[in-house]
Amino acid sequence: MQFLKPCVLAAAFGVWTVFTPVSVVAQQDLVALAQVRADGSQVVGHANTASLTLALSQPVPYRIFTLTDPRRMVVDFAEVDWTGFNPVAFDQANQIAAVRVGNFRPGWSRMVLDLDAPLVVSTAQMQRTPDGAVLQVNLVSIQDEVFSQRTGVPVTAQFALAGDAAELGDVARAPLGSRPLRVVLDPGHGGIDPGAERDGQREADLMLVFAQELRDVLLRAGDFEVILTRDGDNFVPLETRTSIARSVAADVFLSLHADAVLEGKAVGATVYTLAERATDEASLRLAERHDRADILAGIDLTDHDDVIASVLLDMARTETEPRTERLANALVDGLQKSIEMYKHPRMEAGFSVLKSADVPSVLLELGFLSSPQDRANLVDADWRNTAAQAIRDALTAWANEERALALKVKP
Repeated sequence: MQFLKPCVLAAAFGVWTVFTPVSVVAQQDLVALAQVRADGSQVVGHANTASLTLALSQPVPYRIFTLTDPRRMVVDFAEVDWTGFNPVAFDQANQIAAVRVGNFRPGWSRMVLDLDAPLVVSTAQMQRTPDGAVLQVNLVSIQDEVFSQRTGVPVTAQFALAGDAAELGDVARAPLGSRPLRVVLDPGHGGIDPGAERDGQREADLMLVFAQELRDVLLRAGDFEVILTRDGDNFVPLETRTSIARSVAADVFLSLHADAVLEGKAVGATVYTLAERATDEASLRLAERHDRADILAGIDLTDHDDVIASVLLDMARTETEPRTERLANALVDGLQKSIEMYKHPRMEAGFSVLKSADVPSVLLELGFLSSPQDRANLVDADWRNTAAQAIRDALTAWANEERALALKVKP
């Protein structure tokens, strides 16, 4: 078997959220719904553990969480065809009273397991198989009070809006200027991946604070809708970050970072766009470090290319790339009026978070944690507010330019 990327790390948390890469989801749009294979599916119980196996005709995004009153476990999937699935035959575990399945919102299906005993996920992963995919979930017994503390519906930006396809589609088709600009802010790193660290400051923490403050600045302007890829200190795989932007029909994806360099005296902000070859050796090493963090956390970003999907993605990028270039230029123009920029403020590199084919995506290095001056700026609320306002104004200028260009070419 080959692991489907991303795999889930083993941990004793009550909430698990896993989404497959954009390329996989894009392929699903072109084929039939995933079907359950009853002959390879069951949940079985042991003394203090249980294991759930669900065989599918193809991989799908999923998430798992638990609820109380009554005690139950929920597994949500991008839509699944349950035809032929027998919940009674599937349930072979004495800790599970009953199993129910069905579709509960547009584009999403649900499995509910009524628990006779408190269980939490110890590991969960979806694996590719020659005839599709298998979801394997291992459960362990836990004390009731601990179970209660770990329950609740996870709040994830992708799932919160992914089911409202018709509504999102209508908004996305409306011209810019006639609706709020939908911006996905991506605070880099998080959780087990702290990013760069200097003098007690962590890149993941600083970027989360800045993203939250930037969100507030944009929302106060009244012309923006803002979604964060994470709103806490949690790990989000790189592919999931771009999936969020795509699923909510974002107009802009802005990834926020503050890296460190081992040598030299780099200072100031830099705006990156995607390129197969990095602008310079430093940009290449920077992109490798960002992607390496995902691999070390259990996410292998390699080997999920597909010929048909690649062609479709290239077609989409043909339209998206010039819009991304204009976005990056607008950010450079706006930021350099307010904060110090790096000597080369406009750069290119192969960052994975910039590989969305249909959403203009930019990575902003707000500064270098290896620079005492930049560190002082990043912990200064006034400096952060100045930078946030500059980004707000740059996004507004870009949206106005895009609207003007669209009106110019309209037949």
